[in-house]
Parts: sequence; structure tokens; C-alpha cells
Amino acid sequence: MYRIWLIFDPRRVLVANAVFLFVLALFIHFILLSSEKYNWIEGSSYSAATASHMEALPPSRS
Repeated sequence: MYRIWLIFDPRRVLVANAVFLFVLALFIHFILLSSEKYNWIEGSSYSAATASHMEALPPSRS
């Protein structure tokens, strides 16, 4: 295993990994923002429609 780190510089590998994960996180968040169901910034009609279909729960017996 140590021979791999003789070929690759560990600092460059860690920086490249961090950059890749950051770009991947941004990409996933933008995909979610583009969907109607998971757009938390503009709000969606999905949550209002779901809330209107919910019924009140009966009182709990404790």
C-alpha cells in the first residue's frame, strides 16, 4: 500500500478528493432544487397539496 503513495502525492490526492466531493455535493443540490418536490427555496405546491389531504388524528389514549 505504501508504494501507491510513492507514486501519488498524498496532498494532491486529498485536495482532488475534497474538490470532487464538493462539486458532487453542489451538483446533487442543484438537481434537487430543479425538482418540484424537493425545491426548498421557492416552496412548491407539492407540500401544500399534501397538507390539504392530511386528516386530523384521533386523540391518543395515554
